[in-house]
Amino acid sequence: MPRLMISILLLSFISLSGCSSNMGSAGLGAVGGAAAGAAGYEYNAHRQMQQLEEEYRTGRINREEYEARKKQIEQGSILK
Repeated sequence: MPRLMISILLLSFISLSGCSSNMGSAGLGAVGGAAAGAAGYEYNAHRQMQQLEEEYRTGRINREEYEARKKQIEQGSILK
């Protein structure tokens, strides 16, 4: 959860820091859209990890499958 909060704050800061430049409204929209997309992607990865941990805790998957799926989720994440 702390990673998720940090990534959202970082991406918000990056998108807002472009406001003082001469990028124009199209550039700011692209930066804001990219930040929102990245934050949404990270939130999805966070939810997948929570679901994976729940499946492992309840015994629906074994340790080997847990590690393999965890690695896949982490490889797709921006924050590692």
